[in-house]
Amino acid sequence: MRPLFAPCRPDEAHMWFDESVFYQIYPLGFCGAERENDFGGVRHRLGRIEKEIPRLKALGVGAVLLNPLFESVKHGYDTVDFFTVDRRLGTNDDLKHLVRALHEAGIRVVLDGVFNHVGRKFPPFEEVLREREKTDKRFWFNIDFHGDSPYHDGLGYENWEGHAELVKLRLDCEAVQTYLMDAVRFWIREFGIDGLRLDVAYLLPPWFLELLRRTVKEEKADFFLMGEVVHLTNYRFNVCPERLDSITNYEGFRSMISAFNSRNLHEIEYSLTRLFGSFEWCLFRGKNLFSFVDNHDVERAATALRERRNLFNLYTLLFTMPGIPCVYYGSEFGAEGDKSDHDYRLRPCIDDLDRAAFPALTAHIAKLAGIRSHSRVLAYGSYRKLAVQGTSLAFEREWEGERLVAALNIDGADCTLRLTEGEGEDLFSGERCSLAALTLPPYSARLLRL
Repeated sequence: MRPLFAPCRPDEAHMWFDESVFYQIYPLGFCGAERENDFGGVRHRLGRIEKEIPRLKALGVGAVLLNPLFESVKHGYDTVDFFTVDRRLGTNDDLKHLVRALHEAGIRVVLDGVFNHVGRKFPPFEEVLREREKTDKRFWFNIDFHGDSPYHDGLGYENWEGHAELVKLRLDCEAVQTYLMDAVRFWIREFGIDGLRLDVAYLLPPWFLELLRRTVKEEKADFFLMGEVVHLTNYRFNVCPERLDSITNYEGFRSMISAFNSRNLHEIEYSLTRLFGSFEWCLFRGKNLFSFVDNHDVERAATALRERRNLFNLYTLLFTMPGIPCVYYGSEFGAEGDKSDHDYRLRPCIDDLDRAAFPALTAHIAKLAGIRSHSRVLAYGSYRKLAVQGTSLAFEREWEGERLVAALNIDGADCTLRLTEGEGEDLFSGERCSLAALTLPPYSARLLRL
């Protein structure tokens, strides 16, 4: 086996992120930070994440995704300093200590890279507001000196999707490229991070992704680059060695929630075959997308699902379908949350959550993480549909002779699936089960090793 954190060869097909279970943390919410930065004294809160490391290890987490934690005005995506940790969370030394502690526990660290836009207090933009045409910083942004903004600046500027507090960067500006690549090198050298999630990657041009790939590859051969993408089809060519390792699987997320709520598993099965099946036209055959059932931008799964008992099946599907599974902090406790109050209900302080609210779900996720961590077929295996009805689904994963069958029943009554001859061991219960007549109790799943 490869030693812990030893770099992969650049041409190696199997990478640490393909085999990892991720855990997503939104630090400003998780640590209970103020909603708005007063740019006053430093509050050392990153230690709250460090305290959770033993629990994350017990849950089976192999990598942590930390959403924005550099100095910003409000929510982290309005960055004002790419080289300094947000004072509401702590200092650069605090982050170095946290990353070191996670690494010592065998957990990789991926940060959120926000490269499309910045906050209005970003110093180069403030310089443009002060000096207008007199400063070369005007080339960092798309400025209209004959226009105006909702803030009545006496000039207009391009922003992110109508949000005037998020000023769009001109990525084709050489000075901007230098600033951002210097920041990325700093994060790798100073903190030792292992990857980046690229915010709104669908707005980052392919040449920028290639520049970023070259930059990180010079620092770490096995550095993980994952892009936030809402619509998969038009972005699939960017999942390649020269650009990105993975992108967010929003299609799978939407299909899972909708299929469970409509009691129509044909919907998610159609997506799984379309994305990962063995046909030439399948969009991401042999590739792993970043999979989730909730995150910091969408309703918690416990809120979105109409039948709460199906949370077990939902996570079983997340961990057994093709992709890199990610658990959003608190959802392993069955935490609820909707998008009200400007999404803050999705991003609570970890201390405000009831950790004992749903112990069976927490244990089930830990069981799934343990199975996936010891089963390469779930990291690299092909996908093949075996059977699908309205409320039941079975599919097979295969890799180098290893075969697993996952079967789900989201209904309140028993069902029997007739799949093929033979039997397998249920990795959940240890039972031997017949595939010729596979019985599933209500709201249950089986994962069979053949």
